[in-house]
Amino acid sequence: EVKLVESGGDSVQAGGSLRLSCAASGFTFDGSRMAWFRRASGRDCELVSRISTTGNIDYTDSVKGRFSLSLGDAKKTAYLQLNSVKPEDTAVYYCAAEPAVTDGPVTLYGGSPDCPGIGTEFNVWGQGTPVTVSS
Repeated sequence: EVKLVESGGDSVQAGGSLRLSCAASGFTFDGSRMAWFRRASGRDCELVSRISTTGNIDYTDSVKGRFSLSLGDAKKTAYLQLNSVKPEDTAVYYCAAEPAVTDGPVTLYGGSPDCPGIGTEFNVWGQGTPVTVSS
């Protein structure tokens, strides 16, 4: 089965750190595009960070210098390191991918009902992991 599963979400105090994980099944991130999104309560989804097929990484301005996207050595897990977190980082965090190659069927339709109209280039999404930052 082709899927993504996030983990690592937790409650943390402002200024603290957290690492989110995104485990891929049925494909690897090697040669695939992937991204982290987040949705705060009452707000639209926001792209947090993404990595291209060639390994270029970029971040939304609000997390630059604080968050870091990386891939595990086997390219089966993606990470989002959150440092110096702020209350405004509170959200459900989602990982998403457009696999280069899969070993099973995957929908051709992009996007997620959790992030309507956002990230439609990604056709595999996780279920989300919540992060709560207290002041």
